[in-house]
Amino acid sequence: MTLQLHGVLTALATPFADDGSIDQAALRSLVDRSIDGGVHGVVACGSTGEFSALSGDERRLVVETVVDQAAGRVPVIAQTGATSTAEAVSLSRHAQSAGADVVMAVTPYYEPLSLDETLTYLRTVAGSVDLPVMLYNLPVATGVDLQPDTVGALAREVGNIRYLKNTTTDLAQAAELIHHHGDVISTFVGWDSLLLAALAEGAAGVMAGTANVVPSELVAVYEAVQTGDLAAARVAWDRVYPLIGTIMAQPFIPAVRAGLAAAGLPIGKPRAPIAELDPAAAERIAALLSALAPVAAR
Repeated sequence: MTLQLHGVLTALATPFADDGSIDQAALRSLVDRSIDGGVHGVVACGSTGEFSALSGDERRLVVETVVDQAAGRVPVIAQTGATSTAEAVSLSRHAQSAGADVVMAVTPYYEPLSLDETLTYLRTVAGSVDLPVMLYNLPVATGVDLQPDTVGALAREVGNIRYLKNTTTDLAQAAELIHHHGDVISTFVGWDSLLLAALAEGAAGVMAGTANVVPSELVAVYEAVQTGDLAAARVAWDRVYPLIGTIMAQPFIPAVRAGLAAAGLPIGKPRAPIAELDPAAAERIAALLSALAPVAAR
């Protein structure tokens, strides 16, 4: 589909069955939960989806399943970054053939790379597909922080690099991207607790793992900002922030899983070596979720 990504994008969790395999039925339910909640796109094999713990074949299966279940209702973003350029290219080409709308490429996250090596990798991945490309800036994991001017220059050089997911707590960095380079790249903030601040600053949207748990609530904040009603946006954000803050204060992947279990959609344990959430923390998340009055699905 021809599109301009915007709004709330769910960084989908990856459900696992009791035997550790991917639970495709639960993954399909998870896609429907987000779409029914009004989100504007879904992301397969992101960090919340534990992509680094999946085999290449499993990553391909997840992308195929998400594309099939989304069925054109919302765009699908496939995270295809890898520790080698060859694998990232292979996954990107597969995502394109599977029907994904955008590929998102995290930079390699084990061997420390120079900026030049990182940019060469990104140019090669973007050049391997015809799809729009979203850069994924995740310096806490990759050791390379893509600075705004670097991102802007790369987007001006490579025509299909159109989006950036900026997963840092540095809102000043996001503001530079939005105000200095918004003519060539659309910025999505990937730190869930900065959702309102990022949208008010003018971000194209947010990519949130917590949207697995409370999609309607996050969409309500986005829609209020879009109508210019910041007071309503703050009311909506104040309502859901205690839950978001509690999830963010815990190990994120098991906390999202605990939230989904409390919401009535258990998706299994995280893949080892990640452990399940402490029961007391899971109970706090469940209590906060229960205290939220329902928001009508869009």
